[in-house]
Amino acid sequence: MRLAGLISPRLRRAGWFLLVLFLLVMPAPAQQPGTALPSVNISVGGGTEAGSVSAMIQIVVVMTLLTLAPSIIMLMTSFTRIVIVLGFVRSAIGVQAAPSNQVIIGLSLFLTLFIMAPVGTRMNDEALKPYLAKQITTEQAFERASGPLRQFMVKQTHTAEIDFFLVLSGRGPTKIDNVPLTVIAPAFIVSELRTAFQMGFLVFIPFLVIDFLVASTLMSMGMMMMPPVMISLPFKLLLFVLVDGWHLVVRSLVESFTL
Repeated sequence: MRLAGLISPRLRRAGWFLLVLFLLVMPAPAQQPGTALPSVNISVGGGTEAGSVSAMIQIVVVMTLLTLAPSIIMLMTSFTRIVIVLGFVRSAIGVQAAPSNQVIIGLSLFLTLFIMAPVGTRMNDEALKPYLAKQITTEQAFERASGPLRQFMVKQTHTAEIDFFLVLSGRGPTKIDNVPLTVIAPAFIVSELRTAFQMGFLVFIPFLVIDFLVASTLMSMGMMMMPPVMISLPFKLLLFVLVDGWHLVVRSLVESFTL
């Protein structure tokens, strides 16, 4: 029997169709006019002028700020407190995968944008717009931009943390206006961790009560082999929904920042 007789008619038609399609597509690149790629020239010389050196320094500063942007967003804004408290809420309820980490981080970012909007508006009006209009220098723009962010961090930082880092840095007690940003930033981060853990403790209390009640009920009924988590989880979810838990958590987080 010949090989052609083993090929089904449907497979043969599919092969002819692919062959015709291949022949139709192949000439297409040859019919298109050639597109000239733009030439890019990067020159290193000629940087002895003051303007070129200043422009290069500005580029280095901008690239450095872009590199540090994720750390600034995470540690020098309200993001740290929000993401930790939301993580405690998930752990207190007892569900490890709902909401997922992506949802918690996304919600934390949008709440951070909502809370930090007044600070961002001040930084834009006082630093970015005058700098783009060439009314102030780069140093003045950086100083003006750090002012609103500094005020925000000082308001949210406990005095004990600032004094602690002043002692660690070898500086004595001083006015808050004279405290450098290198001291305020770590003090703010530690203060945010402290506040987030305090809020997390308050979140855990009602769910711990449910766990105790369910565990004691199962023991009194002699059902010690049944895991209490399986019984308490629906009651935790029911309680969280009935009290409108997400509104309470988000409201508490937003109101905890005194702008």
